[in-house]
Amino acid sequence: MSARQETGTATAHRVVVLGAGYAGMAAAVQLAARVKGREGVRVTVVNAQERFTERMRLHMTATGQRTAELSIPELLEGTGAQFVRGWVTAVDADAKTVRIDDDRVLPYDTLVYGLGGVADTSAVPGAQDHAYTLSSGQDAELLADRLARLGSGTVVVAGSGLTGIESAAEIAERHPHLSVVLLGRQEPGVAMNPKAKAYLHAALGRLGVRVRAGVEVVKVLPDAVELAGGESMAADAVLWTSGTRVSPLAAAAGLAVDGHGRIVTDAALRSVSHPEVYAIGDAAAIRQGYGVMHGTCQGGMPTGVHAALSIDRVLRGRQPKPFRFGYYHTPVSLGRGDAVVQFTRPDDSPRRICLTGRMAVRYKETVTASPWPTYGRMKKMPASGAFWPRGGRFTRVREAK
Repeated sequence: MSARQETGTATAHRVVVLGAGYAGMAAAVQLAARVKGREGVRVTVVNAQERFTERMRLHMTATGQRTAELSIPELLEGTGAQFVRGWVTAVDADAKTVRIDDDRVLPYDTLVYGLGGVADTSAVPGAQDHAYTLSSGQDAELLADRLARLGSGTVVVAGSGLTGIESAAEIAERHPHLSVVLLGRQEPGVAMNPKAKAYLHAALGRLGVRVRAGVEVVKVLPDAVELAGGESMAADAVLWTSGTRVSPLAAAAGLAVDGHGRIVTDAALRSVSHPEVYAIGDAAAIRQGYGVMHGTCQGGMPTGVHAALSIDRVLRGRQPKPFRFGYYHTPVSLGRGDAVVQFTRPDDSPRRICLTGRMAVRYKETVTASPWPTYGRMKKMPASGAFWPRGGRFTRVREAK
C-alpha cells in the first residue's frame, strides 16, 4: 500500500490530532462525528496514555483524592476515529509526518497540533531536580505520595496563579499538620475585583496558608528554596506552578512560533507558515482583539471545536471562518468546601459580579465536570459543542492601517 491510506476506491484524507487534552479531545470528537461515514476522511488521535487527564482536578490527585478513570479509546468508540498510544518525538512539517516513540512514522494530510503546556522548571536552577509539578497525573501522584509520608514540615507552593492557589488550599485542607506557604511575584487573585480577592485571601487564611507576595524563587534545593535578595526558606516539599512552557517540537519542525514556542496561527487557527497544520489550546498563539489568548480549559475546548469545523469546511471545498472567543469566568476552588468565581468581561478583566462559598463550589464543580459529558454529547450531536461566547467588540482584530 502507498504512503497514503486507501479507503475503498477513494484516497482518504488523513487528519492526525496530536494530544488528547481538553482541546485535542474536542477537536478529535467534533471532527470524527462530523465526518463519520464519509469514505474520504480518516481521523487518528495520538496521545501518550489512554487515560484522559483532568488537569482541572490535578490538585485533588496531588492530595491523594481519587478521580474518575476516563478512557480516551472508550470515548472514541463509534466515532470511526483511530487511537494511537505513544509519545510524539518529532514532527516533519515538510514531509508531513509525525514520529511516535522514535520508531513509528505516521503520515498526515492535515495535522491538529494540541500538545499542551507543562510546568516550566527550566528557568530556575534546581526546580527540575527537586520540585514537584502538576504537569500530568503521574506527577500529581508523586506529590501525593510525598505528602502522605510527611508527618510534619513545610510545603512551599511556588507560583501564586490559579494553579498555585488551588493547590495550596487543597494541601492545607487535606494535610492540616503541614505548614503551607504560597510564594509568588504577585498577590493571589490580583486579577479579581476587590470583593472576590478579599474572599480568596480570607479563605486561604482560614486554611492556614501563609501567603508571601512580591517574592521570587531563584533556586530550589533538596530541602529549601532561595529567594531573590538572599533569603532561604526551609521546605520539605516544593510544588512548582510558576509558569508553563510548550513542547519544542513545533519550533524544531520549522513551524512559525512566537517567543514562547507557541504556533502562530491565522484567524482560522491554521499555522501561518504551514496552513495544513492547525494549532489549538496551549500550543497556539491565537490573537484576538484583546491580545493573545492564554491557556485555559474554557478557551481550549472552543479552539479544538473550531479547528474541526474549519477542517470540515475545507474538506467540503468551503472557506473556514475566523475564530473568536471571549472569556466569561475564573472559577477557583479553595479546598472541597469553598470556592470563589470571578465573572469576567470577554477580555478577561473582572466584572463586579462574583460568587463565593457553597454556591461557588457548585458552580466550580459543574464547570470541572462538564468536558467529558460535552464530548459524549458531541458524538451524537456535533453542533452541541459549537456554542461559546464570541466576545463581541472585544475580540475583533482590527486591521493595521
